[in-house]
Amino acid sequence: MRFALLLLSSCLIAAAEDEITKRGFDHYYNLEYDQAIADFEQAARARPNSPEPHNNIAQAILYREMFRNGALESELVTGNNSFLRRPKLNTTPGTEKLFDAEVQKAMDLAQALLNKNPNDTAALYSLGVSNGLKSNYDFLVRKAWKDALREATGARKLHSRVTELDPSNYDARLIEGVHEYVVGSLPWFYRSLGFLAGYHGDRELGIRTLEEVARQGRANKTDAEVLLCALYRREQMPRKAIPLLSDLVTRYPRSYLLKFEQAQMYSAIGDKTNALATLDRIAEWKRAQTPGFANVPWEKIYYEVGNVQFWYRDFGPALENLKKVTVSTKDLDLNTGVLAFMRQGQIYDMTNRHELAKAAYQKAIDFAPQAEAAKESKRYISNPYKRAT
Repeated sequence: MRFALLLLSSCLIAAAEDEITKRGFDHYYNLEYDQAIADFEQAARARPNSPEPHNNIAQAILYREMFRNGALESELVTGNNSFLRRPKLNTTPGTEKLFDAEVQKAMDLAQALLNKNPNDTAALYSLGVSNGLKSNYDFLVRKAWKDALREATGARKLHSRVTELDPSNYDARLIEGVHEYVVGSLPWFYRSLGFLAGYHGDRELGIRTLEEVARQGRANKTDAEVLLCALYRREQMPRKAIPLLSDLVTRYPRSYLLKFEQAQMYSAIGDKTNALATLDRIAEWKRAQTPGFANVPWEKIYYEVGNVQFWYRDFGPALENLKKVTVSTKDLDLNTGVLAFMRQGQIYDMTNRHELAKAAYQKAIDFAPQAEAAKESKRYISNPYKRAT
């Protein structure tokens, strides 16, 4: 989804077969988080002894905060970005309290089931999900990355136990795959931490495991596809992402982030025509007030079009679109704004106008000082941006 790549552990939930939960996940994957939470809360009332709905609520709360903060966009997950430098999410104390309460409720209910039967695979799975959720919240909100890695490793152990007891449970292998990839992507001195319990990580094995879940998983098929798209982008394998995105777009037609990602993948394989055509459709659907697209900010559309044009060296049209993004920064999200200013500076540098470039880079720095793009822009002030070929 331009994408919810939760980089320390997957906290993806095996959906129950009840219609309320199914409806909740349809809202969830279509970025309709308030509606998803309402459905999951209804499911929790109907199944008071089940930990699953509480995990679902907590996950939807986390994703809603990621969506509001622009952290579902995979520009934040480029191959040059360290997992440990992801921006901190801004949340309210009330949101944090609600998230913690739902996770704790899920853990208490799962533990009650395990007290009766230590080999209850559904309870083990649910407890692993809760650990995964805590890991992601620690990492993305609290920025306590050591705690996050510890929780992620605990989640992997629990789900590995599930697959030991039930080798046919491919859904439980998703956390194993994500953990394998993330640990394998960390610098060696982080991988030597004692609480990683001997896991050294293997990025290729992690991807292969996720591909297996995408093929044979049930509840986690969608999540595996979403994660793979983000990892394929990170590993510069966009051709592999395109068929997955086509499937996801068909199943979740109200998620505009999927369409944006589709455009990016077309651009990455050199298909400028389809990239711009996809963005044109997003603009058409916005004008038509199509469900899911009516509230897409024009600034995001202008940025995406300008970004494609930038990479194809259509500098005049690109600059025009990127300037439209920053006409007013009052309601502009940090990710889009800082990238738009940086791209403007890069265009000025590519067209031998470094004084104008420096001014644009400074605007990027002032707009979102902690963003990776702002730090990148700072380098270009003294060393003008250059691009090979």
